[in-house]
Order: sequence, then C-alpha cells, then structure tokens
Amino acid sequence: MNSLLIAMVAAFLGTGCSKSHNNNPTPTPKDTTTTSTYKDPAQYGTPYASVPASKDIIMYEVNMQTYTPANFQGVTARLDSIKALGINVIWLMPTYPIGVLKAVGSPYAVKDYTGVNANFGTIDDLRNLVAQAHSRNMAVIFDWVADHTSWDNAWTANKSWYKQDGAGNIISPPNTNFTDVAALNYNSTDMRTAMIRAMKYWVFTVNIDGFRCDYADAVPSDFWTQAIDTLNNIKTHKLIFLAEGTNGYEITDGFQLGYAFSFYSNLKAVFAGTQSPSSLFTTNSSEIASLPTQGFKLRYITNHDDASSDGSTITEYNGKQGALAAFVMVAYMDGVPLIYDSQEVGYPSAINFFTNVPVDYTANPDMVAAYKQIIAFRTAHEAIKTGTLKVYNDTNIIAFEKTSGTDDVLILVNATNNTVNYVVPAALQNTTWIDGFKGTSLIFSTQLSIGPYGYIVLKKN
Repeated sequence: MNSLLIAMVAAFLGTGCSKSHNNNPTPTPKDTTTTSTYKDPAQYGTPYASVPASKDIIMYEVNMQTYTPANFQGVTARLDSIKALGINVIWLMPTYPIGVLKAVGSPYAVKDYTGVNANFGTIDDLRNLVAQAHSRNMAVIFDWVADHTSWDNAWTANKSWYKQDGAGNIISPPNTNFTDVAALNYNSTDMRTAMIRAMKYWVFTVNIDGFRCDYADAVPSDFWTQAIDTLNNIKTHKLIFLAEGTNGYEITDGFQLGYAFSFYSNLKAVFAGTQSPSSLFTTNSSEIASLPTQGFKLRYITNHDDASSDGSTITEYNGKQGALAAFVMVAYMDGVPLIYDSQEVGYPSAINFFTNVPVDYTANPDMVAAYKQIIAFRTAHEAIKTGTLKVYNDTNIIAFEKTSGTDDVLILVNATNNTVNYVVPAALQNTTWIDGFKGTSLIFSTQLSIGPYGYIVLKKN
C-alpha cells in the first residue's frame, strides 16, 4: 500500500463512517424512475410482528468481518449467543457490493444499492439470516448510505443525480476527505425516487425491519421526511429508523433514534480523569433536551468507527471492569444501548473494519455474563427506560436514581481506578434496597466503599 493510500485510510478512520473492499461487485440496472409502471417487489416471508418499541431496544451492531466464517452463515451461527445477551435488534453493517474504482477499502462505498456482497454470500443466505433472527425474536436493520455512492456505481451514468463542479464533473462530498465516493445530488427528483425504491426493495425482498442511516446530517432533512413517510406507508411492517446524526432535528424528520456523540466523548473523558462525574449529567440533559419527546439517543461505549479510531474498550476504559462500568452508564442513563460485536468478549485491540479481523467469541466469559446481567436488569425496569432522573452529585461517584410509578432504581458507578468511600446523601441514609444482580439487601448508612471501576445496581425494596 503506497503512502498516499495509507494516509487516506488513516484519515477516513477518524471521520464519521469510513468507507471496505470487495472484488465481486454486482451491477445494478439503471432505475426507470420516470415510468409509471413501477410496482413494489413482492413481499418475501412474513413481516416480523414483534419489532420492539424504541424505549425497549437493545441493539447489537454486526461487523461481518469479525466472524468465522466472515459471512452471513457465520453470523447466523452466532444468533443464539447474540440473543442470549438480551438483544432484540440487530444492525447489520453494509451488505452491498463495494466499489473498486478509487476505492480505499470501505463498506460505505456502495456499488449497488440492491445487490448483495458476494463475499458474504447470496440473497438467500441473507434472507435466512433475517428469518433466523426473527425466529429468535430479534429485528434486523440494514446500514444505509444515502449521501454518496462508489465511483463505479451504475447510477453515475445519470450525471444529474450527482453533485458536479463548474466543469460538469461529478465530485466527492464537499468539505470532506471522502475521495473514494461520489456525492449524490438531492435536487434530483429521479435520484430521490430511486433511493427510496432501493430502501423499499430490502423491506419487501429480504423482510428487514428498518435502517441505520449513515452520515445522516449530510442529507437534506426533507429527503428523510419523504423517505421515512413513504416507508412507513408499508402498513405490513413496523420499521426502526436510526440516524447517525449530531442534531435533534432528525427525530422530527421521522427517525426514532439519533446518535449520542457528546455522551460518548464525555464518558471517555470521565474515565480518563479529565472530566468530573457531574459533567455526564450536564451532557445527558443537553442531549435529551435536543430531542422531541418521542425521540431517544443511542448510547454506546464503542461502535465500528470508534473501535477503529479509538481502539478497544479495554484500552479506552482502563480494563475489563472499567469497560463494564462504562456500559452501565450507557445502558441506564436516559438512552437506548448499543453493543458493537467483539465488545462483549473484551477484544483487546483496535478493529479496522476495512479488513477481516477474526474475533474469539469464546473469550472472557465473565464479561459476557456481566453484560447479560446489566442488560437483563434494564429490560426488567421501566424506570430505567422512561423514568424520571434524580441526580446525586459527588466528586468521584456517578450516582443517580430513576423512578417510574412504583419502579425505583439506584445506580452508583466509580469511574476511577481507586477505592472510593462514597458519602451517602442524607436522602438515602437508612433506606433499604435490593442488589439488582445478587438479590441481597442493602441498608444505607453514612458511607459506602466502592472498589475501582465498581458499580452497584439497586432496586427499591
């Protein structure tokens, strides 16, 4: 790999969703968007009837290239283990053929919006994966890349579908270093129609349950409203829409979920010792205030971008116990949690999702068991999902209570590498709680010792 390509790859890893390489592209016929003969594809399979409400989602991001074999069948073989974590929504990273022209090896350089990456298998393999997930009560959403395509996507024959420079040349997305992709032009009605039809194709043809939309801020708001309204008119399906967006407005556009970028950055800073525990509550309040009441933030301690650029959660959060303590924060404080595959087994290194990085999914069974406990407690308590948040500010301990009716939970997390003698607030002294994991009783005195990166999860007696 020459120095220029190395520099390009490094740059992409640091910005949004980087773009992976496939040597078996499948061409797409030109979309006949101007004809009146278009009909939706026939429905394959029975639409999944148990798509969870937004507040109940526990999402798992699948990077096919961490599996052995690294294909649809490899993922299908792990569905029981994924379900056992407590997962009810699977997000598949891009499954489409990947461009070769000007490529840097990214799965987000889509060559064919209605094709299947032959490296991963066939459309029947993909259908089976989705059907098997449904049979285990898990919804499946696809990764959707609406801002740009690969340079060798068949759509490039329609120049008006793309942004152009003054000389009429198709250009890369402005104000980015995404030189491996061509920027789409949302002033083109035909392109919009083709895009929405391609999204509908997967709902009907593979029976999926929605989309995680990449780099959503770069796409005009009115397109998202148009696309989501159209897709929601498929009355046989209940669909999930997740925006990789930095603003709250995407919820108004129709998405149920948006990214919690600020919470992730702040959480890392707290565990690095450069921000106080109380700063998390400020960030949480700001993110929630940015959303319409029906929206939720997707909270995470890593994802495919961050595992590439920031490394393993074991590194980011100072060990296995730190990673678990950090996950308690994203699972319990006013958001919907995400697990990126490899996270639950404490994979110790960065994962470049441009390439095949096999993960040992039998590693660290103690971490897997802890993730199951954390998720099960969240699933069992409405207070965590939608309850009122009460903050107990402390110099060292992240402490908060959430209540919904008679459901009352209390969370204490030590984000430092030292044992902390927590001074119990007066309002909690002499109150009785049940440990959410052990089932033992705890009556608060005036102090409580919490070990390095320890977390205590309680429910009201």
